[in-house]
Amino acid sequence: MNGPVYVLDRDAVRAVDRAAIEEYRIPGIVLMENAARALAAVALRMLDPGATALIVCGSGNNGGDGWALARHLHNAGARPVVAALGEPRGEGDAGVNRAICGAMGVEEVDIDRLDEHRAAGLVVDAIFGTGLTRPVEGRAAQVIAWINAGVAPVLAVDIPSGLDGDSGVPLGVAVRATETVTFVGMKPGFLVSGADAWTGTVTIGDIGAPRELTERFGRPLLAP
Repeated sequence: MNGPVYVLDRDAVRAVDRAAIEEYRIPGIVLMENAARALAAVALRMLDPGATALIVCGSGNNGGDGWALARHLHNAGARPVVAALGEPRGEGDAGVNRAICGAMGVEEVDIDRLDEHRAAGLVVDAIFGTGLTRPVEGRAAQVIAWINAGVAPVLAVDIPSGLDGDSGVPLGVAVRATETVTFVGMKPGFLVSGADAWTGTVTIGDIGAPRELTERFGRPLLAP
């Protein structure tokens, strides 16, 4: 991403998304498509030829980014496999991308049989986004622990699932990513000392939100 870097907390991220859709009339699915393209560029760099990319998708828009990523990896000749942790709404952007993946023949596997895919060359964490504020529990916590126990590199979508983007502190448990593609701008929690243990290398992905919005709702990241 070229140009100045801005820092956006949880509320600012929501405000940018809302204004992009309501003021600038950019459909949410266009923002998701742009996010997926930014993710695909990094995922393809991290993937060895012929290796499988296991994409773990939640039920919200973070999962929708994962489903859209699967389409782009498939079109690029890679081998995406998706495990769904929850069902997206059929009429929402995430549900649309899941349906397209189904029509394209992208493989979907049982979330309860992840051990069969331990040999994947890349794991993509698309479970929770920046809106998460509660401690991670239950099946989601188990899946995050499974991801962290593996040896494959991990690509986090926007934020490592379970990490509080404002504070940089895990909400009980969080994914330890090799790389994170975060959208629009840096999250304040990423700048906290020690946060890189969860984020790994951070790349800012352009989703097509007008720069006027990042300037309005974010703050410039100043060099130390």
